[in-house]
Amino acid sequence: MQYNTQQRKLPMPEYGRGVQNMVDHALTIEDREERQRCANTIIKIMGNMYPLLRDIPDFNHKLWDHLAIMSDFKLDIDYPFEVVKKDSLNSQPDRIPYSNGRIRYRHYGLFLEQLIKKAMDYPEGEERRQLVHLIAVQMRKNFLNWNKDSVEVQKIITDLEQYTDGKIRLEEEDLEIVDIEPSVAARHRAMFAQQRRRPARKK
Repeated sequence: MQYNTQQRKLPMPEYGRGVQNMVDHALTIEDREERQRCANTIIKIMGNMYPLLRDIPDFNHKLWDHLAIMSDFKLDIDYPFEVVKKDSLNSQPDRIPYSNGRIRYRHYGLFLEQLIKKAMDYPEGEERRQLVHLIAVQMRKNFLNWNKDSVEVQKIITDLEQYTDGKIRLEEEDLEIVDIEPSVAARHRAMFAQQRRRPARKK
């Protein structure tokens, strides 16, 4: 008896050794038409193994790709699709360029810093005033998510001034920040504190 661990490694183990044996047999068929019929039958068997995946786009294309891989790209048949190339299987994906930029205040985030830089380039006027207002509202939201249950408007104004090196200066009366719904964690803490204050029911 020969164990599977003693046999050669399967290129596509999800189909099992039985399907791999079918592919190996197809490689030995000399008649091209018969070899093509054998390949079509193997594809049907492979598809029946995963019926729930039939609605996935390009599912049949993937099956023919897998057949080519299982035959080590040596099966001489008429593929209905352009199958994957052998060289592309071992190719490494392009390296993702990660940003090494430093964020001054991490709780505000990089996207907000980029918005502030945009606001600095805006000319004086109503459009810039509205943009600064929206930025201040978002700064307060981000601050509440990462720090406290509340934040003073002056704190936001000071941070915005530091971000812009004094190019954007606001007074509290110049900036109306709408009330922001407390974070989920803050609501949970308030509910827990309220429950603790409730007197115990008498039995």
